[in-house]
Amino acid sequence: MAVSKILAALFVSMALYEVSVSANVFHVGDSIGWTIGKVNYTLWSETKVFVIGDTIIFEYNKQYHNVMQVNHEDFNSCNTKSPVATFATGNDSFQISSYGHYYYICGVPGHCQAGLKVDIRVPSPSPKPQPGSPSPSPPPSLGSGPAPAPTLTPGVPSPPPSSAPAPPSGPPPSSGLEPAPTPDSGIVPGPWWGLAPAPAPSPASSIYASVGAFYSSIAVLASVITAFAY
Repeated sequence: MAVSKILAALFVSMALYEVSVSANVFHVGDSIGWTIGKVNYTLWSETKVFVIGDTIIFEYNKQYHNVMQVNHEDFNSCNTKSPVATFATGNDSFQISSYGHYYYICGVPGHCQAGLKVDIRVPSPSPKPQPGSPSPSPPPSLGSGPAPAPTLTPGVPSPPPSSAPAPPSGPPPSSGLEPAPTPDSGIVPGPWWGLAPAPAPSPASSIYASVGAFYSSIAVLASVITAFAY
């Protein structure tokens, strides 16, 4: 129990120490202060970094100026009818206690329109990543995935499919002509080469030829006998 109280007190002390070390005091308009026509208060606030714990001081001549805290809409329109708070001591200060915008204008007529207005912006710090947080692991690889596509070399077209017909599997068709003789056949080729041979004589024509030859022989024999008779 006592240890818990000691640790809590230590954390509070460290937090207060950090705020006291990082806190700054800003004089609006720097050495010129809160007045008309000498300072661009928009540019002045944009060059500053405000944090929680900083102190903002308005220094001005209270006979001619004052300080009004207003909302965003009244800040843009320079409306002085419904301020959040009004200060008129000539040396007003406040401490930043939260993040956001703090809008201030001068309530004297015409002064806000002349540029006597300032926006104190306190940005919230961006969240820091937690140390040691595990990174998401990649999904497991599946061993039975689709086969990879073939790799194509850029600039080299793929060969087109062959359109030539397949060679015939059987012997070539006959043209009706006899084959040419080989060089050692002894036959001299002529203009008739390549024609079919003459058909062989039929048996009837052979009989007629034999009878004719027989009669011719008888005629010759008769002529010889007649010659010897005379």
